Amino acid sequence: MMKHQIEILCAVSMTVCLSSSVMGFEAFEVSPINNARQQQPDVDNGKVVWAEQVEGDWDVYGIDLLDGSGELIFIAAFIDSDQVEPAIWNNSVVYQDNTYGDWDVYMSDITDANLPVDYPLMLSENDQTNPEIHGNTVLWQHEFATDDWDIYAADITEPNSPSVYVVDDYDYNQRQPAVYRSKVVYQDDYYGDWDIWSADIWLKNAPQHDEVIFNETALNQENPAIWDDTVVCQVDAGDGNYDILSVNISNSVSPAVTPIAVGASIQINPDISGHLIVWQDDRNGNWDIYGYNLITRQEFLITTQTASSSLSHPADQTNPAISGSLVVWEDLRDAPDKPMRIYAAWLDGDVIADCPNR
Repeated sequence: MMKHQIEILCAVSMTVCLSSSVMGFEAFEVSPINNARQQQPDVDNGKVVWAEQVEGDWDVYGIDLLDGSGELIFIAAFIDSDQVEPAIWNNSVVYQDNTYGDWDVYMSDITDANLPVDYPLMLSENDQTNPEIHGNTVLWQHEFATDDWDIYAADITEPNSPSVYVVDDYDYNQRQPAVYRSKVVYQDDYYGDWDIWSADIWLKNAPQHDEVIFNETALNQENPAIWDDTVVCQVDAGDGNYDILSVNISNSVSPAVTPIAVGASIQINPDISGHLIVWQDDRNGNWDIYGYNLITRQEFLITTQTASSSLSHPADQTNPAISGSLVVWEDLRDAPDKPMRIYAAWLDGDVIADCPNR
């Protein structure tokens, strides 16, 4: 069981869900070792990774919040080049690297945290960016030509010889991929605006494609994330006012769309783990992190502005990621003493109940 995760008792005879009361979430700095700028966090099963600016370039670091040591994991750093956009699953970390002048995709095995092993997954004259990983599948967006991005994948069962294949190389752009087992989602501008599409890559040589949210309007649907049959994304409600929607894709012919966060404010950058969704929200005049429980259908605030005394304005919390009951994000609460840092919180109480309220 994950640290601080509560036990939920569902009393069938009473059809009620009992859980501990909400006590608030204690936000903490993931790695308060230095004053370097940190960004782009990701998390899986207590392991957190991020990009950190060290001596003028970006490197990838991580930490295991469950092992109790608090030791920093050095993952990827090459002299005079950048490693950014890390994503993690189990002991595999993927990231993009510009050692050779363009962006390439690498994977680092951190089974031995003291000696990570790096594997290049695709080296090309064009850019490969925004990698994602689940199980033995790594995804990224591949620049075929100027203004023409495709979605590629690699089976890393044998990381020394990854099997690379095409997920979607239709005309125009396919970007921002996400993956859960054999299900892939991404945004596509074939119809002139961004729409969310899915692909089943069970048959790697013949992916099956479906449009997740049908093109009923000329507004953008972007930044998808996926867990099982649930896709979350941000949708332009007009004039750049983005909302968060979830879509059940178990029925590809008629996917069920559910509003998660709508209104006059902007909600962007969603992520999902199990029945919990997180995103960044500006309803309070600055960026805060909110969450939503798909089972209890309850929204909740995760973190808001708690700036240092030297800040004269609200601090932003942005770009959240979630795994189980652990949420991580970028945070400016320590400015100007520190630049952007990675913070986290363990969720507990009623907000993570996994049976409906009655």
